[in-house]
Amino acid sequence: MSSKQISRRLVADGWTLRHTRGSHHQFVHSDRPGRVTVKHPGKDIPIGTLRSIYRQADWKWEDR
Repeated sequence: MSSKQISRRLVADGWTLRHTRGSHHQFVHSDRPGRVTVKHPGKDIPIGTLRSIYRQADWKWEDR
């Protein structure tokens, strides 16, 4: 899965882009604690990093 796809899914789920530094984008959610950091541009994300993003976003791994 690419970082572009993850960013689109985060925005669709109510996350907003809060901060960009270099090639990393940080998203925050008004109802959920913490933030999710996604590397940019649209390269494929390694499986371990993808699992971490899913945990931070409170998504189920089976729903991918």
